[in-house]
Amino acid sequence: MKIPRALTIAGSDSGGGAGIQADLKTFAALGVYGMSAIAALTSQNTVGVNGILEIDPDFVSSQIRSVVLDIGTDAVKTGMLFNAAIISRVARDIRELKLDRLVVDPVMIAKSGHHLLKPEAVETLAGELFPLALVITPNLHEAEALTGIRIETAGHMREAARKLKEFGPAYVVLKGGHLAGTPMDLLFDGTRFREYANERCHTPHTHGTGCTFASAIAAFLARGFSVEDAVAGAKEYITGAIRHGLPLGSGHGPVHHFHRYYEFE
Repeated sequence: MKIPRALTIAGSDSGGGAGIQADLKTFAALGVYGMSAIAALTSQNTVGVNGILEIDPDFVSSQIRSVVLDIGTDAVKTGMLFNAAIISRVARDIRELKLDRLVVDPVMIAKSGHHLLKPEAVETLAGELFPLALVITPNLHEAEALTGIRIETAGHMREAARKLKEFGPAYVVLKGGHLAGTPMDLLFDGTRFREYANERCHTPHTHGTGCTFASAIAAFLARGFSVEDAVAGAKEYITGAIRHGLPLGSGHGPVHHFHRYYEFE
């Protein structure tokens, strides 16, 4: 029996809407066995992040090796890694374990504005982890921070995608949801652009959107989809999850990871 497997290396969200929790929900919703290596603990809810506890890089590595050397994995997704030491250790494990279906979500800032990646670690992320990635999935704010390009148009998105490709990933998925008009994500393989457009859902309940989208790509890759089809499947899935976002808490409620299976009245 072939059971698709995916590993998430990311931070824990005590509110359950983003991070490790969102990734595991996404894997389960898309028919993939999910595993986790926790890189940081966060105390957070729908309003904001109240605290962060870093995990020792050696213990992050121990978690990764424990599951990969026993259970194995068909895809890996990284999210919040927080500091340079953790990023370097994760990159070393990715190389040594020859994990080639890697989706890197360069998580930098929470919706509340709290930094989820230390500023001095940005260079390490781009220099050590991006070259190992099959896909990276920055949003516009992250792309601006990484490239120095002000992104206000579709043309700017293409310019930024070219710049991001120079860091070494096989594919760049630049998420365009923060631009006005029809939301459009852009896939670039170094030669060809592909656009993924969809309807805009007007809702404040979007907590975990980026984590969920990246882990959905990893789930489809684990199931054997091509990158192009994995992004298309993830786009469809996250659009439904946002459309059925859950009005929980007093801030940005989470997306509904299991919208395909049940709804709340």
